[in-house]
Amino acid sequence: VRKMEDYLTEKKYFALNARIFTDSAPILEKAIAEQAGIGWIGKNTLLMNEKAGSWFFLGEILTNLPLPPSEKLQTNRCGSCNACIEVCPTKAFVGPYQLDARKCISYLTIEHKGKIDEDLRELIGNRIFGCDDCQLTCPWSKYAPQTNETDFTPRHGLDSSTLLELFKWTEEEFLARTEGSAIRRTGYLGWIRNIAIALGNGPANDAVIEVLESKKGLSNMTDEHINWAINRLI
Repeated sequence: VRKMEDYLTEKKYFALNARIFTDSAPILEKAIAEQAGIGWIGKNTLLMNEKAGSWFFLGEILTNLPLPPSEKLQTNRCGSCNACIEVCPTKAFVGPYQLDARKCISYLTIEHKGKIDEDLRELIGNRIFGCDDCQLTCPWSKYAPQTNETDFTPRHGLDSSTLLELFKWTEEEFLARTEGSAIRRTGYLGWIRNIAIALGNGPANDAVIEVLESKKGLSNMTDEHINWAINRLI
């Protein structure tokens, strides 16, 4: 902030307007970041950086401040590697740099609010919020440093909870235990839908079927996925 204040004073610019964003508005942030020299758009359609892979957040300040443009852009370093394309569980990549979001597990389990196509459910496996396989397999990811930011540490035992425990949550428990977390974005019905699919892709036992039955009646959408899971397990 001090550097910005000094810059403004030096330039005698006193009519500053600005707004800050971090994944909070529909901004073409990857394209803007690429043009700012932060990285390059990889074959997995994510912004890549030589020192962090794609494991970082983008933040933006939209301002009327007359800043100088970036002059040096990063070179695309994907080369002939297709690891991200080949590892995708649902084959969501139409080709390099082309993603069909309708098949992307991250989109389906977080942003999508309706039913998930039946032919994709088995491919989702036990993923209940996002995927990240295309990031994990990227060779550039090995350069990403570990963060000490406490906001990224697990809360409410989510790193050790079973699918059955999570599926039993009431809507009130879901809202309480996801407060301040991006998991809220999927919504309670989406949460139940996602875990029902994961349970349906797991081993069958009476306890699982009983818990699945207990969540019927929340909505037609969740009932469809619960019935699908039960039919796979019986």
